[in-house]
Amino acid sequence: MPDHELGAEDEKIVLLARSARARNGANEGAAVRDTDGRTYSATTIDLPSFQLTALQAAVAAAVSSGADGLEAAAVVSPEPGFREQSVHAVRDVSANVPIFRADPSGTVLEVLR
Repeated sequence: MPDHELGAEDEKIVLLARSARARNGANEGAAVRDTDGRTYSATTIDLPSFQLTALQAAVAAAVSSGADGLEAAAVVSPEPGFREQSVHAVRDVSANVPIFRADPSGTVLEVLR
């Protein structure tokens, strides 16, 4: 698998996504960093009345906290590829930010730009 060099701030959001996933025992964890440097993490929400991917939930947390834009996003999951609705959530807020996809060990497998 590819080895992607990450800066310290990008490593931080991958770690936050891993931590959220582990804390909740969720299949998927995510984190985003806004343009002010604040971070938000979340896991998948699967309730009878609504469902969100982890990245949708992290973006929702950032936007509801007043974030005007994002600098980066990360999702940690054993599943291959990016979920379309997750990518759309990030792109709705910031069109050209990197989205990192990592496996549960935190190894970044893919970067979507």
